[in-house]
Amino acid sequence: MDTQELQRIKNRYDIIGNDAALNLAIEMAGVVAPSDLAVLITGENGSGKDVIPRIIHDNSRRRTAPFLAVNCGAIPVGTINAELFGHEKGSFTGAVATRKGYFEEADGGTLFLDEIGELPRETQAMLLRVLQDGEYLKVGSSKVEKTNVRIIAATNINLLHAVETGKFREDLYYRLNAFQIKMPALRDRKDDIYLLFRKFTSDFSERSRLCKISLTHEAISVLKNYRWPGNVRQLKNFTEALTVMESRPVTPTSDRVELDAAALLPHMPQEAEQVLPAIVDGPQAGGSRMSDEDMRAIVKAILDLKQEVDRLKKIVESQPASPAVAGPAVAAPIEDEAEWQESQPSEPAAPSVKSIRQSNDELYAATLAKYDGKVKPAATELGVSERTIYRWLSNQKKTAQ
Repeated sequence: MDTQELQRIKNRYDIIGNDAALNLAIEMAGVVAPSDLAVLITGENGSGKDVIPRIIHDNSRRRTAPFLAVNCGAIPVGTINAELFGHEKGSFTGAVATRKGYFEEADGGTLFLDEIGELPRETQAMLLRVLQDGEYLKVGSSKVEKTNVRIIAATNINLLHAVETGKFREDLYYRLNAFQIKMPALRDRKDDIYLLFRKFTSDFSERSRLCKISLTHEAISVLKNYRWPGNVRQLKNFTEALTVMESRPVTPTSDRVELDAAALLPHMPQEAEQVLPAIVDGPQAGGSRMSDEDMRAIVKAILDLKQEVDRLKKIVESQPASPAVAGPAVAAPIEDEAEWQESQPSEPAAPSVKSIRQSNDELYAATLAKYDGKVKPAATELGVSERTIYRWLSNQKKTAQ
């Protein structure tokens, strides 16, 4: 696949990144698409496995036939056979009518089975028969049905280990694994992390009418050095939350807010946590995404807060200048003309995250001490939101415990 064709596919499916392993996965999808081979896609949750089946289907001879995606882990064990293969009227309580299953609905097309490792053993045997002979039985029926469906499966677990422990059929594994495509984890695509960040903040800020967030070189280093266990999905949620917390409304003279490492660090997820620290504590803090209503309420609250900070800043600026508190040295700002899809400027050697964090702690502590612990004037002098300082104080409390 040449570079032009690769970029065409990325543009069509909104794939961001230039990592070699990502490019290889896309190229392999294009290579296997014209055949009818079963495909197994492996990779961690949130790494973007779901885009590969669409590429395969849309570039296959089945492109005009149905494409159905099924999350096997989301279907209750008691109904999964009926969902996949259909059922006859009266075959079980609640079966008030005969119903088609996914294999019948997708006949002639492609069926994407996500989280294939969650299938019960009984269902695995039924799926094996479909792969071998194209035959299946509806629940409650003795009539053999035929289907012509291409199977694409995905998993975030080690299926070979599942085979060894008896949780997954060995014969089914080898049937599904006729052709394997691996999606790389985000931590293995370090050069793509800031590119994705810029894309996500650009899209979200445009929808929310907020300024885009850009980062200095040191802040980019902080972003890249985090593991991102939730991969692209986690980075997207983090970026949107960060934009809410640190951005401001677009004005005729400003459409961008730049953050340095000191401003970014308090928002970074903690290694032991699966929630996003930038999201306010509450019922949504379990890691699920906020509703649009909650997001709008938070945006309004933050904008009101920023207006108050701007008012206080004008008052402070009208007073005699006070001695400045020395802060950590930061790298030169990244120039604004580079948009998210363009190449990034070369980065100078950045100091360690630990040294940045220590300098950041000293700066915050000194500024708060200067104002007798009052958050608003400290936030004004530091040029960050009050929420950032409260987050920093919370982290200091956890560290002290």
